[in-house]
Amino acid sequence: MRTVDAHLHLWNRADGYRWLDRADEALRRDVTAEEAGAELRAAGVDTAVLVQADDTEADTEFLLDTAEAHDWIAGVVGWVPIDDAARAERLLDHWADRRLLRGVRQLLHDDPRDGLLATPDARRLAALLAERDLVLDVPNAFPRLLGDATALAAAVTDLTIVVDHLAKPPTDPAGFDVWSAQLTAIAALPNTVAKVSGLSTAGRRFAADDARRAWDVALDGFGPDRLMVGGDWPITITSGGYAPVWAALTELVGALSPAEQAMLLGGTAARVYRLDDVA
Repeated sequence: MRTVDAHLHLWNRADGYRWLDRADEALRRDVTAEEAGAELRAAGVDTAVLVQADDTEADTEFLLDTAEAHDWIAGVVGWVPIDDAARAERLLDHWADRRLLRGVRQLLHDDPRDGLLATPDARRLAALLAERDLVLDVPNAFPRLLGDATALAAAVTDLTIVVDHLAKPPTDPAGFDVWSAQLTAIAALPNTVAKVSGLSTAGRRFAADDARRAWDVALDGFGPDRLMVGGDWPITITSGGYAPVWAALTELVGALSPAEQAMLLGGTAARVYRLDDVA
């Protein structure tokens, strides 16, 4: 079984990443492919999908260049502007020959504007992505983005929408119930998948029990064939590091059958991001 980390970040601080100015000091540095590759090998993970961490062309170019230089990187989720479909199309045309570009996303959770996924530009971009067999990742979707992501998935049924980090489930009981209902609603749409990733808390070592309630909701809604595991490194440096976080996630998965484990730990990611098409 090939294991795929469906959500990994790298960054070159010279290119931007202003959000890192308010991040933990351990993250305010360059994160290289060499360092990431060593973490994956130590944890027994075969390959990974790189995911953008800055809404810039430079970040996507950096990820694509890096992926082409390292055979353990299977694909890239880059950036295009959700609110400017014409510019997004030009960028996709520019990157048309970059075979490792498998999807796009934007850091919508950091944008103060509401409703960006509900605009005509978002609908146009969604149709364009579907035509090109690219997926749309949506980060940290709860509470502001999940409803609009559900509506977009229902409207453009040829597009696969990936809910990153299980939409970031809250810990308070009332909020958790609302999140659970909304995640179940988007999971009811067959063109949606989700990542079991990004569930750790900075400053606290992540354990399987920290995510078990959210995991149960996600597994019931999506099933193992529409879930994939992502390490969300290097964000998880602040909650135990790569290997301990990956071990906690695989502990959750380990209760399933071997065939179901294979889906979560590699098969779903390979299918959704068409990783075998670019191998």
